[in-house]
Amino acid sequence: MPRARVAHPNWRPSNLSSGPLESKPMVKITFTYQGDLRCEAVHAPSGVRLATDAPVDNQGRGESFSPTDLVATALGACMLTTMGIVAQRHGWDLRGSRAEVEKAMASQPVRRIGELTVVLHMAGEHDERARTTLERAALTCPVHRSLAPDVAIPVRIEWAGPSA
Repeated sequence: MPRARVAHPNWRPSNLSSGPLESKPMVKITFTYQGDLRCEAVHAPSGVRLATDAPVDNQGRGESFSPTDLVATALGACMLTTMGIVAQRHGWDLRGSRAEVEKAMASQPVRRIGELTVVLHMAGEHDERARTTLERAALTCPVHRSLAPDVAIPVRIEWAGPSA
């Protein structure tokens, strides 16, 4: 049986949070390296498959999402989903709302995501209370809170109608 290797021997849960970690159900995603800088991921609960490819600027073909593209994808989807959860609770309709995320890579001190610029295009008419509540939901989504503090995340929200 292969032995597990600890990638970062100094890592401890306390590095992530000053409080106790909550035990929550986990989702398993398995990955297979396909060669040529491509991977296939399988979402265990649903069986849905997703392909990744290294970007053209990092030796890949750029024919699918890169791993860092998926971080940008996760942020946009998480913001809209979290807003949707709050909207549903209040009876607000967000159908047709869209998110655009532009990813900029940094190369210093190491290659990483430097900035994720988000524009949320919100459908429907919402009063100031709804807008404030929805904005707070977007800015506190789990993915946003999970990103490193040195990743810049400017967010602009464009509301479709006048505030009701």
